[in-house]
Amino acid sequence: MGPDEDEPAVPLAHRVPDLGALELLLAVARLGSLGRAARAQGISQPAASSRIRSMERQLGVGLVERSPRGSRLTDAGVLVTDWARRVVEAAEAFDAGAQALRGRRDSRLRVAASMTIAEYLLPGWLIALRAQRPGTAVSLLAGNSRAVAERLLAGAADLGFVEGLQVPAGLDGTVIGHDRLLVVAAPSHPWARRRTELTAAELAATPLILRERGSGTRAVLDAALARHGGLAAPLLELASTTAVKAAVVSEAAPSVLSELAVGEELTARRLVEIPVGGLRLGRELRAVWPAGQRPVGPARQLLGLTRATA
Repeated sequence: MGPDEDEPAVPLAHRVPDLGALELLLAVARLGSLGRAARAQGISQPAASSRIRSMERQLGVGLVERSPRGSRLTDAGVLVTDWARRVVEAAEAFDAGAQALRGRRDSRLRVAASMTIAEYLLPGWLIALRAQRPGTAVSLLAGNSRAVAERLLAGAADLGFVEGLQVPAGLDGTVIGHDRLLVVAAPSHPWARRRTELTAAELAATPLILRERGSGTRAVLDAALARHGGLAAPLLELASTTAVKAAVVSEAAPSVLSELAVGEELTARRLVEIPVGGLRLGRELRAVWPAGQRPVGPARQLLGLTRATA
């Protein structure tokens, strides 16, 4: 076994000049002057001289001969310049490929959002994004918070939006806003005529019209009523906020819905808010993405728009 076989190899980055130095050498070969090469590279002549000397020390050969008439390559410099040209051309091909990948990434944005955010907040954000990125095609999957998390973890979405108590497992996120859940009923419902607040225990014991399990709304409600006897079996479980509202308006039963979702119905008196004593039903709205993968490109830009309007 030779004396050097156990020694780790010096990393290539320590043995090969960087791209800036190689581009400078090519400029010297093209222009015949270190000063002109320095100006072409946007650096000072002393900096260019220092870079050439550093490259010569690194390679162990002289590359450029300097004289009052200008600079010329040594025989070794001519050979190194030929190799440098191929390295720079390969780097340019690498850069072009990376730009093509970024262009393909930036040409589309796949968003997954919980129903409330998809229906009442995302349209405004996406209109603002389109004004900034008219060439980006956006696709939107609306579902419950569990479906959003599954879509992100499967690599089928670039950015997600959920509401609930915490960031789903396997995801990172940031709070972009806050929401409040309201107990609502049709104006003809007995609760609408009460003169006293509804108690949390009464709410928990009443069969309601609710979103399905896995939704952020349901998760917050389940957690809030856990110490009040737990949520009674729902009268109906529906997969969309619009369907829940329609069922409540038709006087089937009360429900608990996002304040964002029922503003129009409350104003028009198609629904009324039922005060509940001793119960807080606030929740955070979050943008989420796979853990360790910060949003980039149009996803990052959309995230910035949500913060701007929060």
